[in-house]
Amino acid sequence: MGKVTGFMEYPRETAPRRAVTERVNDWFEIYLPMAEEKLGAQAARCMDCGVPFCHNGCPVHNIIPDWNDMVYRGRWREAARQLHATNNFPEFTGRICPAPCEASCVLGINEPPVTIRQIEKTIIERAFEEGYIRPEPPVFRTGKRVAVVGSGPAGLAAAQQLARAGHGVTVFEKNDRIGGLLRYGIPNFKLEKRVVDRRLEQMRAEGVKFEVNARVGGNVPVEDLRKEFDAILLAGGAEHPRDLRVPGRELKGIHFAMEFLPQQNRRTEGDTVPETEAILAAGKRVVIIGGGDTGADCLGTCHRQGALSITQFELLPKPPETRSPSTPWPLWPMQLRVESSHEEGGIRDWSVSTVKFTGDDEGRVTQLHAARVGPPPKFEPLPGAEFTLEADLVLLAMGFLGPVKSGMIEQLGVALDQRGNVSTDEHQMTSEPGVFAAGDMRRGQSLVVWAIAEGRKAAEGIDRYLR
Repeated sequence: MGKVTGFMEYPRETAPRRAVTERVNDWFEIYLPMAEEKLGAQAARCMDCGVPFCHNGCPVHNIIPDWNDMVYRGRWREAARQLHATNNFPEFTGRICPAPCEASCVLGINEPPVTIRQIEKTIIERAFEEGYIRPEPPVFRTGKRVAVVGSGPAGLAAAQQLARAGHGVTVFEKNDRIGGLLRYGIPNFKLEKRVVDRRLEQMRAEGVKFEVNARVGGNVPVEDLRKEFDAILLAGGAEHPRDLRVPGRELKGIHFAMEFLPQQNRRTEGDTVPETEAILAAGKRVVIIGGGDTGADCLGTCHRQGALSITQFELLPKPPETRSPSTPWPLWPMQLRVESSHEEGGIRDWSVSTVKFTGDDEGRVTQLHAARVGPPPKFEPLPGAEFTLEADLVLLAMGFLGPVKSGMIEQLGVALDQRGNVSTDEHQMTSEPGVFAAGDMRRGQSLVVWAIAEGRKAAEGIDRYLR
């Protein structure tokens, strides 16, 4: 540990955010850097725990106490090396991971936990600035070839691990740019795409090949991959959105979140979205259905597009302000979370169920009809609690039901589990020999840190299979 009494001397501090009045007018990241002396004090709060539960809370099992100590002592190169020992992309997790490690921090039992995510982000940014991050090509090539389908965090983590093991790796991405949800799902104010691009440069130098506009099971036949590659990794994500089956759903102006968010990311990249296809919140009364991270991303995007008003509904009851007794330490706590987008405005409401939509003569949505409901699991409508809200744009952010089955999955014939995800064995190989799966496609909708962990584990299974 850096300082024996650090956790008693220093209060928790987090990185400052840019002023709301400034950041809602651009698409740049909202966080400002933290001074080195302040970060050292935060690292000193890490205790010499007999059992560091942060290891268990982190899906990639980051060796957190070690690099906290190194940061306190100014040993940045060693901290970066230790960080990369378990995590291929700390620049992603340091920005967009909800930090389950902090939720299980031992100090968090009776004090605010260590600012692990901020320390992680600062280590990797310092490493890039100092030139510590360089390509690490393999010393020998195995002659084996692996096709990775999907370029989100699971696919990229697996690709980098396999390339460094000496295998020839080609990543197939159906979109026009590499990155998956990192590129087209997460808004730039949370993750600027230059952060993704600089890591891709390292991977290319390590020998990873990338193919864009390559839809496996479509313009790239599955049979070709089976013939040309020794193993295939399915890392295409869980892209089947949960729909809202109520009257009026067919009206114009009602869209899935993942129809809305990628468009803005494309605009930020400099692309032009055809006017006939554009989904914009500017000057509109927006309703977001869904209170999770995707809903918050929609909220922040609508603020920046200049929505007239924004209301966000959640079916579940409002969580408590502090950790619920039902999720004691070191479990991930059920409690109210205020994201940066919520600080910027809008109305949040809980225990609301949408009953139907109505529209005008041109078939556009104009009203949302809803009712307040009781607790789960029944969510029974409360008597006399119906209401109507004016709406010009409705965004459905209610989560995902697993991978899209048509196309690649059907053609490969891999078995599915009870939830509709791709089923695998303990080495993440599917029912088809030589075909593996990782990330949301295997475990369902989850976190970026779980995707990286999944990709690393799948790479280990593939390497074992090939050798």
